[in-house]
Amino acid sequence: MFTGLITSVGRIAEVTPLGSQASHGKRVRLQVDPAWLQGVELGESIAVSGACMTVVELQPGGFAFDISAESLARTTGLDVPGAQVNLEQSVALSTKLGGHLVTGHVDGVGQVARFEPIGESWLLEVDAPAALGKFFAYKGSIVINGVSLTVNRVEDLPQRCRVSINLIPHTLQHTNLHQLREGSAVNLEIDLIARYVERMLGAPEGRKDV
Repeated sequence: MFTGLITSVGRIAEVTPLGSQASHGKRVRLQVDPAWLQGVELGESIAVSGACMTVVELQPGGFAFDISAESLARTTGLDVPGAQVNLEQSVALSTKLGGHLVTGHVDGVGQVARFEPIGESWLLEVDAPAALGKFFAYKGSIVINGVSLTVNRVEDLPQRCRVSINLIPHTLQHTNLHQLREGSAVNLEIDLIARYVERMLGAPEGRKDV
């Protein structure tokens, strides 16, 4: 479990295929601030641009994770050498929940429709798959590339849902979101509570004993 508050930005240093077939995944090695890695152990979960990954290797100034072909097909930006990625270690029970409850399970890939300065901040508009539209609400939460953000507007369009967010300078300075451009692909995670509410409302009623 995570909070969506990014604590470091790493760089993809190396990507190695785990096999020769399309069904094989990849091993991804990241360069990270050595101080950020203190206390991290093999087998721990780390959110990498919003996707929960397991640490399989540790070395000074970096770590590696294996990502399956399935995960690669459902995310973006996790196997691009040289790319910056947002990082967050999993929370402890004593951690301040400054963002919101984040699972690190990417629900879909969105596309940046607009990214431009508005006053001292930046307006970010993302087109999400239409199937995810029902999970977004005004002043609700959304995770974009692992960052917990507040939704300012939701617009249902043909075949997609457009979500608007205001990014303050601090967020841009401490994440990789400043690199976004119109057309950029981003990892999306819906709000955890909305996920369960939709399931409960849509599930058939249980059988009643006669």
